[in-house]
Amino acid sequence: MLKLVLPKGRIQVAVQAALAECGITLSGAERTYRPSVNVDGIQVKLLKSQNIPPLLALGQHDCGFAGADWVREQRADVVELLDLGFDPVKIVAAIPEDQDWDALRKKPLIAVSEYRRLTTDWLEGLGVDFTFVRSYGATEVFPPEDADLVVDNTATGATLRANRLQIVETVMESTTRFLAHPAALEDMEKRESIENLVVLLRGVLASRKRVLLEMNAPPEVLDAVVGLLPAMKSPTVSKLHREDGFSVRAAVPMSAVRTLVPQLLAAGATDILELPIRKIIPGLDTPLAVSGTGVGTQGATPEASGEAAPDPAALDGGDVLPPP
Repeated sequence: MLKLVLPKGRIQVAVQAALAECGITLSGAERTYRPSVNVDGIQVKLLKSQNIPPLLALGQHDCGFAGADWVREQRADVVELLDLGFDPVKIVAAIPEDQDWDALRKKPLIAVSEYRRLTTDWLEGLGVDFTFVRSYGATEVFPPEDADLVVDNTATGATLRANRLQIVETVMESTTRFLAHPAALEDMEKRESIENLVVLLRGVLASRKRVLLEMNAPPEVLDAVVGLLPAMKSPTVSKLHREDGFSVRAAVPMSAVRTLVPQLLAAGATDILELPIRKIIPGLDTPLAVSGTGVGTQGATPEASGEAAPDPAALDGGDVLPPP
C-alpha cells in the first residue's frame, strides 16, 4: 500500500487537479481528511502543508506534496522528486515603510515569523542582534508596535504593502514539491509506483505549456511550413490519402501560437487545427528525478549538486497523447 499525503488548503486544488490528470481521483476530500481513491493500492490522507515534511521524514507516509519553504524550515530528511511549480511564493523580510534597514539592523531587533529556522539562520548570517518571537498567522500585523521586522511568505507583496511594510530582502523562493521518504524508494514495489507517478506528473506539467498543431501543406510549401514549427524534436509529416499534399503535426509551445499561426498561413499551410495535449511522456532514456536525499538538510538535490532540474516544458523526444 502506497501512503500518499496531500496538503490541505490552497495548494490542494492544484495538486488534486494534477493527480486527476494522472488518473488518480479523490472522493470526499471536501468533507474528510481521508478521501477515497479510485486506484487500488494507494491510501491518501490530507494534512496541513507544514506538517507533511516532518511526517514524511519519520516514515509515517511514503510520499506527498509540500512547499519547499516548510521542507527547509524543518530540515526534513526527504527526497525531492519533482518541482511542480504550484503556489510560487517568496519568503521575505519586511520592516515598517518609514524605517531604514541599514540603520535598523545595527540595533537589537524583535523579529516575528512562523519560520523560526529560516529567520534565525538568515539574521545570524547577517550578524544581527535579535530576539525571535513565533507568530501563528497574521504576521504582518506585528510592526511597528510589537516587532521591528517580520519574515513572511508572499506571492505579490500586496498584503505587506497594505500594512505599510517594505520588503528588504528575499530569504528564499518556494514552490510545491513532490517528496518521498528515503526508505520508500528502497521498497521496489513502492518505488515503481512512485516513479510511475513522477512520469505522469511530469507529462501533465509539460502538456500544460504546449498544444498540438495539425495542418495541411502542398508539396511546394512543405519545407517552409516545417521550418516554422518549433517542435520538441521534429514535426510529423505524412502523405495525404489520394491528395497531392501532406499532413503536418507538431507539439508547440502555447505561448508561440499567437504569432505562429499567421506565419503558417502566410507560408501556405491550410486547415490548421489547434488541439489540447493531455500528457507529454518523456522517452525511456529520460532520467527520473528521484536521486536526491536530504532536501531539508541541504543534501544531494539537483539544486544542491549544481545539476539543472528537469524542465517539463523543455522535454525532447516525448510522445504526444492527444485527448481521446
